[in-house]
Amino acid sequence: MRLAATLVALCAALFVLSLVTGYASVPAGQALKALIIGDGTPLSVVMREIRLPRALLAAMIGASLGLSGAALQGYLRNPLAEPGLIGISGAAALGAVLAIQTGLTLHFALALPLAALGMAVLGVLLILALAGPRGGSITLILAGIAISALASALTSLVLNLSPNPFAAADIVFWMMGSLADRSFAHVWLALPFMALGWVMLARLGRGLDALTLGEDAAQAMGVHLPRLRLALVIGTACAVGAATAVAGAIGFVGLVVPHLLRPLVGARPSALLWASALGGAAMVLATDIAVRVALPDRDLKLGVLMALVGAPLFLHLIYKTRKELP
Repeated sequence: MRLAATLVALCAALFVLSLVTGYASVPAGQALKALIIGDGTPLSVVMREIRLPRALLAAMIGASLGLSGAALQGYLRNPLAEPGLIGISGAAALGAVLAIQTGLTLHFALALPLAALGMAVLGVLLILALAGPRGGSITLILAGIAISALASALTSLVLNLSPNPFAAADIVFWMMGSLADRSFAHVWLALPFMALGWVMLARLGRGLDALTLGEDAAQAMGVHLPRLRLALVIGTACAVGAATAVAGAIGFVGLVVPHLLRPLVGARPSALLWASALGGAAMVLATDIAVRVALPDRDLKLGVLMALVGAPLFLHLIYKTRKELP
């Protein structure tokens, strides 16, 4: 309970800090008052239409990535597993790239996230078809790697053959990941898919706990492994696909956060699910605040800073794990 209270308090504090952080230097009290009252002033519009949806998306995306990473690591019993492993992020990115390259984004504002979501759904169907109804965790990994490699190759092909340098630049910048210029339209588009993914993944706790004893023991305890895998893949696709659709590629959250919190929950997969969701939300909120504070005059991308922070942190965790080995 102490960990839960700490993580909730941290997320709440970072959410408020995200609301009062921006290019324009405005006192925190005045900014929050403009958000609550909504009197139609420019500050009120900025708070309600720019900063609030950005903070909400940061928390939603962080929770989706953290929860998905913890669920995948629990199912695969591999602490190196992360949401990109099964190809959902790559498939969603391919859909967004095709929307930019074909010019659909010029005619319809939400063409990019909708195309990314559609391609994520297609990626899930391909993964399930390749893995088969009776395939195990290894088959799922191989199918995910195949889809991820194919999506990456097709994305590179689109960039390579793009005759429009401006479209190619838009693609490159989008793939870096960012929450800038997002609105409530993106929040309402992503929320239903993310909520469905959260519910499906949060219900896997008992099965993931049983899997720590092995697949045979889990089946003996009444866990239906094909159903568990199906819920895992669809839940991850909904949560991560929607996150990638509205914000681009943001890595390391689903990999690092479960690593940091696993010792604090006794390495129980069921407890790690909710802890990683809160920890992921806190990590993305903090990084998005740092993006606006570090270089306020430049468009520093969230995905770039996340990689700069996440990679050294993950290397430190690897070094620490090596030292603890006998």
